[in-house]
Amino acid sequence: MTLLVWQEDRHRLGVDAMDETHLAFADLVNRLGEATDPAAFQALFAELSAHTEAHFAEEDRLMAESGFPALVEHRGEHRRVLGQIAQIGERVARGRIAMGRAWVAELPSWFDLHAASMDSALAAHLKKASIGIAEKADVS
Repeated sequence: MTLLVWQEDRHRLGVDAMDETHLAFADLVNRLGEATDPAAFQALFAELSAHTEAHFAEEDRLMAESGFPALVEHRGEHRRVLGQIAQIGERVARGRIAMGRAWVAELPSWFDLHAASMDSALAAHLKKASIGIAEKADVS
């Protein structure tokens, strides 16, 4: 079951590294939504956990290096979500798959809000600082 429908106009922020990571996140969430085998769900949840840790670490790095004004708030949200992933991940590893499925089903709503608020503010800041933006070829 597709849980997170990628919408270019809502989800693409114009910072290549963020957009690629967010696409990978959406793919993982959807693969979790489609996983019928408990062992496959457990493996994918562990993959989501590792992906999210790396995803947030990269955003935290970009925020620190660029002097992002809302770093404390954004980093706090990352820590909160990582804490939830760790707690739910422990339960999933012990076979509490239904709890993991319920939590994963809520991720699209969280992602929509986080991307539209915190991540879009970060992307705008990075674009203004010309960080993470692919150079466009001159077509003239």
